[in-house]
Amino acid sequence: MHLTRRLLTTAVAVAAVLATALSAAPPTTAAASAPCTSTWQAVQKVAVRMPAWNEGPVATTRSPIVCYLRRGERVTSCIVAVGRSSWSQYRECGGGSLWRIVRGGQVPAGCLRRA
Repeated sequence: MHLTRRLLTTAVAVAAVLATALSAAPPTTAAASAPCTSTWQAVQKVAVRMPAWNEGPVATTRSPIVCYLRRGERVTSCIVAVGRSSWSQYRECGGGSLWRIVRGGQVPAGCLRRA
C-alpha cells in the first residue's frame, strides 16, 4: 500500500515538473523575430517631436521639435504611444492623442496614413 502511494506521488511530481518545463519553453513564433516593415506616409508637413526629460515617454505639443516630415515622405513605424494627459493631445491632422514612434521621435498618428 505504501509502495503504491510513493509511486503515485512520484509519478505526479514528475508530471508536474514536465508540465512546468514545457510551458516555460520560449515561444517560436515568426512575429517575435520579424522586423518592422509597416510604412507610413505623411499627409502634410508635420513636426517630429522628442519627449523632454521631464515629460514621460509620450510626446506632447510642448515637446521639442527634432525635425520635420515633408508631405508624402515615407517612414517606418510599428509602435503607437498613447498620451493620457491633456498636453499629449494634438489638434493638427484632425486631433487625437495617439503618437506614432518613428526614427528620431514621435509624430501625431493622424498625420500619417498607410503607404
